[in-house]
Amino acid sequence: MVILKSPQEVDKLRHANQIVARILKRLKKEVKPGVTTLDLDGLAEKMTLDADAKPAFKGYRGFPFALCASVNDQVVHGFPNKKPLKTGDILSIDFGVLVDGYYGDSAVTIAVGEISDVAKRLMRVTEEALYLGIAKAVPDGRLSDISHAIQTHVEKAGFSVVRKFVGHGIGSSLHEEPQIPNFGQLGMGIRLKPGMTFAIEPMVNEKSHDVRILDDGWTAVTVDSGLSAHFEHSIAVTHNGPVILSAQDGS
Repeated sequence: MVILKSPQEVDKLRHANQIVARILKRLKKEVKPGVTTLDLDGLAEKMTLDADAKPAFKGYRGFPFALCASVNDQVVHGFPNKKPLKTGDILSIDFGVLVDGYYGDSAVTIAVGEISDVAKRLMRVTEEALYLGIAKAVPDGRLSDISHAIQTHVEKAGFSVVRKFVGHGIGSSLHEEPQIPNFGQLGMGIRLKPGMTFAIEPMVNEKSHDVRILDDGWTAVTVDSGLSAHFEHSIAVTHNGPVILSAQDGS
């Protein structure tokens, strides 16, 4: 069942997502060669608690960190660690908070120093695909219009969309219905209505879309060691079209 949110609930979701946006904005500034993802995890958790919020991911189904920090061929759910980042890496940070009963959730991929041309293009195409998908989140549209827009843009660029992980509804639960694949045909799925709130999150691989899970039970990596990028925004469908709740103002 897809839960329609009242304007007051959307405001609470916006508040949670703006905390996420501020923290991600700060983390982007901290990412540089020599920094560890464990450093970033500690900073994110401190900033969350300072904002009178809770890290949404820590303890969720047993996940042990505040951040998902995925480097290079890691697709999603990477564990923060003490290994210093190095020039040429790309780092995907997925982060969420819980405040006043509602969740915020967003993700970015960040260049560490100077990166390869293919990494730059992968990041650009993934972020473009996110916004093209968001643009389809309009009243009376179909859910799969979002999916189709993302897949079309990604595959036209010669990259592949991850199938194993998808976007989702968001609200008083971190993961609500509906699931939002990043691939699909036009005109399928539920009709979109004002009050629906989604976390749209294309994960895009340089090569094959296939992934495997490491022995930690969480970290997903590409099967062919190709790079992967991940961008995500939480949005609300309104009478006037989509509103990005997790937009980073001034970034």
